[in-house]
Amino acid sequence: MAILPSRMSTIQARVIKTLWHSLAGRGPKTLWRIARLIGPLVHRFSRREREVTETNLAQVYPEIGDTERRRLAGDSLTHSAATMLEIGFAWMGEPERVDASLLAIHGRELLDEARAEGRGVIVLAPHFGNWEILNFWLSSHFPFTAMYEPPKIGELDAVTRAGRERMGASLVPTTPRGVAALLKALKRCEAIGILPDQEPSWGSGVFAPFFGRPAYTATLLPKLVARTEARVVTGVARRLPGRGFEIHFLAADERVYSTDEVTSATGVNACVEAAIALDPAQYQWEYKRYRKVIQEQEGHPDHRRFRIY
Repeated sequence: MAILPSRMSTIQARVIKTLWHSLAGRGPKTLWRIARLIGPLVHRFSRREREVTETNLAQVYPEIGDTERRRLAGDSLTHSAATMLEIGFAWMGEPERVDASLLAIHGRELLDEARAEGRGVIVLAPHFGNWEILNFWLSSHFPFTAMYEPPKIGELDAVTRAGRERMGASLVPTTPRGVAALLKALKRCEAIGILPDQEPSWGSGVFAPFFGRPAYTATLLPKLVARTEARVVTGVARRLPGRGFEIHFLAADERVYSTDEVTSATGVNACVEAAIALDPAQYQWEYKRYRKVIQEQEGHPDHRRFRIY
């Protein structure tokens, strides 16, 4: 008898939650050792992740050879494995131990200065390093609000929300009501988080260059800036393999403050590029960042021919 999808998702949720709980007491050193064992297996046996990662790397770093690209792809998938293993640590580990794993904070003055000026702060948090660790630090030190979309496995919703909110973060839905909550937080001179490298639905973005290739990019940021005069910074938690993490806050590309959506989106993508430059292997290259193409938006009858995935 076949297992019903709902039953299967329940089983998956139990396995994942058990894994996270079992790893919550492990530190960065042990988790990195495990990731180094899992990463090469993902690279070898997970065709989808390997091919998308290598395709993206070929687009953004055309100057590197095949051998270097494969090495970088393998390193990236190892870091992605580490991020997944570290979720239990970030969400359920003793707060004192998580805090002790943060070995340095760079650029905090960007946030402090903005709040001293009576301005809110928009933190662009790309899929680099461990963004759950970044959320832990931000919500530990500032009133912090972020948009939240429930996981595909519904049974993981409660544990996900609890993990992200445990240090005081406020999660709001990816709806007009959620946007209104972000605006209110900024007007209270608080910090909010935005994922700058997640492809939006049609009608919610524009095409802007990302490493020279057009990528469909969300246009929420210029709307928030125009109505609040908030400061924009890029924030990442860079992994120090086997030791812990360091937080980096980087001043945003000035184009993000433009009222022109394409110009602002170009600045957002430049911010992501600057974060990636800290360590390209720590970016989640297995995400299909170039899924949408201009030809599809224009109604080109043969638009699939222009896709790279």
